Amino acid sequence: MSEMIDARGLSCPQPVLMFMEASKKTDKDEIVVWVDTDASKENVSRAAESKGWEVKNIQENNLEYQITLTRN
Repeated sequence: MSEMIDARGLSCPQPVLMFMEASKKTDKDEIVVWVDTDASKENVSRAAESKGWEVKNIQENNLEYQITLTRN
């Protein structure tokens, strides 16, 4: 089961900070982050990669993005 983060409606840097906090605390190897702006999608993806996570998948649905990140 994945760690889920719903950051829809939040502007940067909040989605990035939520991911960073979850990545430190979780023992799960997958985190799914929901965002609703291109900037948040890019910033979360970049932050995750800088911390050793891989962007496994990004799904777009009605201007919302589901970013699936896996621990390397």
